[in-house]
Amino acid sequence: MNVYLDHGATSFPKAPGVVQKMTHYLNNIGCNINRGAYGSSFEAENIVYETREFLCELFHFQKSENVVFTKNITESLNVLLKGCLKEKDHVIVSSMEHNAVMRPLHEMKVEYTKVPCNYLGEINPKDIKKYIKPNTKAVVMLHASNVCGTILPLEEVGKICKENKLLFIIDTAQTAGFLDIDYEKLGADAIAFTGHKGLLGPQGIGGFLISDDMANKVNSLIQGGTGSLSEYEEQPIYMPDKFEAGTMNIPGIYGLHAALEYILVQRLEYIQKKELELLGRFIEGIGNMPYVQIIGKKDLKNRTSILSIDVKDLDQGEIAYDLYKEFGIMTRCGLHCAPSAHQILKTFPKGTIRFSFGHKNTIKEVDYVIESLHKCIKKSHI
Repeated sequence: MNVYLDHGATSFPKAPGVVQKMTHYLNNIGCNINRGAYGSSFEAENIVYETREFLCELFHFQKSENVVFTKNITESLNVLLKGCLKEKDHVIVSSMEHNAVMRPLHEMKVEYTKVPCNYLGEINPKDIKKYIKPNTKAVVMLHASNVCGTILPLEEVGKICKENKLLFIIDTAQTAGFLDIDYEKLGADAIAFTGHKGLLGPQGIGGFLISDDMANKVNSLIQGGTGSLSEYEEQPIYMPDKFEAGTMNIPGIYGLHAALEYILVQRLEYIQKKELELLGRFIEGIGNMPYVQIIGKKDLKNRTSILSIDVKDLDQGEIAYDLYKEFGIMTRCGLHCAPSAHQILKTFPKGTIRFSFGHKNTIKEVDYVIESLHKCIKKSHI
């Protein structure tokens, strides 16, 4: 049996219709958008527009022209951070952040403060107020940890940002397609997303949703042809052209279009319920397993379907490899591009084995993984 439990890295299999829609574009359309006045170009433009509209529906966002496509959420966060921050600005982040946030901040020499999380990955939003300085410009925060799955209380964080006139930028890499994310309720200025994880689309397509006010404050990272205002050598300032220079990943957008159609029909409530049922079964099965420590929360409240474990006295990489080699179980081990989170969770530098479930996994697979993990650990301790 082969069991894929690395959905936190990328979803597999993709949503029904993704491959077919991408193949349709490549075999039958093939052209660019905003450049041609002919039928196939118009069809492609309609799909791109509909995909923006689907994303508006998913995120409860009002302006489809303010939905910007990039190649992934890392690029989205780089555009947002490098476009609005400068050296000596101060930013507040959580201590669970991914390197997609931390590395741009380091490169830009932006001052930042990490709001401490506890050993469960939880944050107290009120702590943010203690770290606000005169030069604080933004709060940048992930919606849920990619290491332990804990969901942060971003609605409360958003209120604090509004009260203190701070920009609020949200990383939804691990929550889009799992949680019902409401742009307005969260008080966001920009929400970054990726298409290939919970949104069940292909790699190579992501983006962000941005308010008019913030869009005016963010400089474009890349300039070039857009098919609009071609008589001028300056980059257009209207949306979304300001941030979409060059040829877009149209096959990826076609795939994301199909994935979003599937999610909107299936509904997030079903996907979330199914994934948490699988995770609950897994937690029950490994809760008392010798040498296994669950990292972070041990219940299903305020979390995603990601769970990390530390296998005591053993190398995490060896156990993860044995799970794959002997039993066909695909997980991820290591630091998951989030060293600060591991320091908080007391798993640095050893890292963890991460199991991340998708709604197409089954109870039978979960039971098989529990049994296989037990066999791997028992074998390693003989």
